[in-house]
Parts: sequence; C-alpha cells; structure tokens
Amino acid sequence: MGIRNLINITDLGTDELFQMMNLADDIIENPSKYSETCRGKTLGTLFFEPSTRTRLSFTAAMMELGGNVLGFSEAASSSAAKGESVSDTVRTVGCYSHIIAMRHPKEGAPVVAADRTTVPIINAGDGGHFHPTQTLTDLLTIRREKKRLDNMVIGVCGDLKFGRTVHSLIGAMLRYENIEFVLISPVELKIPQYVKDAMDKANAKWTEVRTLEEAMPRLDILYMTRVQKERFFNEEDYIRLKDTYVLDLKKLEVAKKDLTILHPLPRVTEISTAVDDDPRAKYFEQALCGKYIRMALILTLLGLDKEVK
Repeated sequence: MGIRNLINITDLGTDELFQMMNLADDIIENPSKYSETCRGKTLGTLFFEPSTRTRLSFTAAMMELGGNVLGFSEAASSSAAKGESVSDTVRTVGCYSHIIAMRHPKEGAPVVAADRTTVPIINAGDGGHFHPTQTLTDLLTIRREKKRLDNMVIGVCGDLKFGRTVHSLIGAMLRYENIEFVLISPVELKIPQYVKDAMDKANAKWTEVRTLEEAMPRLDILYMTRVQKERFFNEEDYIRLKDTYVLDLKKLEVAKKDLTILHPLPRVTEISTAVDDDPRAKYFEQALCGKYIRMALILTLLGLDKEVK
C-alpha cells in the first residue's frame, strides 16, 4: 500500500472515519495501551502560520503515543524566511521524520507537500480551504455527545464565507443521512455558492437566517465561529452586526435542553464566558477530543493502528 496522506476530509471514507473514531474512543478508555506505540517515530510539525491548539494538539498526541516531535511554529523561524520553497522544506524535513503535519496560509500547499515527500502529510489547515483534522475533532465530539452522526439539525454561525472549519464540517456531514443545516451569518459573510451547490447535490436541506434567535429552537448542534472585524468593508457595518452573533445565556433560553455547543477556538467575544458553565457547552471537551483523534490519525497513517493488542 502506498503512502496515505490527509489533505481533505473526503480523503477518508465513512468506514475509515468510523474505524478511526472507534480507535480514538479506545485510546480514551485505555491510554496506557497506546503509550509506546510510536516509540522511535518522529512527527514533523511545519506551521507556516501561527497556531496554538492545532500545533500543541499534534505535539501532545505524538508524545502520548511515545514518539518524538520536531519542527517550527512560524515561517519566520524557518528557512522559508530565507526564501526556501515549501517543496524543499518538506523534502528536507521528510528526511528527519516519519510523518508531517503542516499548516500553511496558501490553499493547496499541502498538495504540493504530498507530491514532494516520501512520508505521510497531514493538512493542519491551508488558508481558507480545508482543515480536516478539525473536522475529525468535530465528528468525534458530535458522535460522543449525540451517539450518532445522522438525523440532526446543525446550525453554523458566524464567518461562513472564509471559515474553513465550517466548509470542511459541512462536506463531512453531507455523507450522513437526514442532516439539515441552518446557516447563520451576515450577508457579508454568507456561505460560498460552491458549498450550497454541494448541499444541493447531496439533497440536504438547508436554510439561511440572519440571527441566532430565529435558528435556536430547532438546533441539535450549534457550531459557533468568529465574526472578524477585518472581513467588513467598513467599521459601521461591523459595529451594527457584531452583537447579533454573540451567544449568551439569554439566547439559549429557547434552545433544546440537549443542544451541543461547539467552537473550533480561539474564542474572542462570540460566546459569553457565562455560557462556559452551561452543560450544553462542549467546546473545551471538543479541544480534548482533538488530541485523541489526532492520535488515532497518526497511528492510522503510519499503519500502526492494527498493531495494538
């Protein structure tokens, strides 16, 4: 079998996703069983743009599997600052590691990387394009909270135009039955047409609304993202709209008792800190799930998932 990479969440079939989530569940239940699985293996972390959760999650995942980690956390601390190409950087780091996780501001950079190295490449986010390991995190969290990945109404709120986590999540969930999406955003940040086309092709129900209040009562999942000031043409529009997309306890009064609130983080002001103590808030549990699913992904791409007894 050739080298397996993860560039887009659709690189993994639904059966593979099921098996990987089962593996993550077993890691959660039996961590000691996996503590030496990657002994002698090294993960290269090539982060050409800043990241906290994703980079540290990969680092923690590999360390808890007994492996080693090397890499850099920003382009300025790598030879990219001297003008080295992504291709050369990846080929070089592939000489020192067994698997690479890479984040890059340019869409498609992980595809170039995958063509130029002999070790598995994991896309840890490429511009506004894909973020498949965040989607794996989201899927695992949803399944652990809801015990299913079908038959639910999912609200996605905030920056739906540039939000790669939203685009990847929708693409993944379209493969499950009876999923309906409620798209909550200002006009300036509404979902791209190609995502709408994908939902239509999959015969998925979807609606666009402008406020959290009108969507809230129907939702099983609420996936919050940031409405970023820099995405607006003028500050007046931002000031007018920004509080519309702040989740607080008042807005939750009409929500289902078993609603699951997710957020890829970092959070700024879009979720009130008062919501953190609500039992429906699961974004920190979501961050923890990210470590476990990345452990399962590393084992799978290295072909070590079947070796654990």
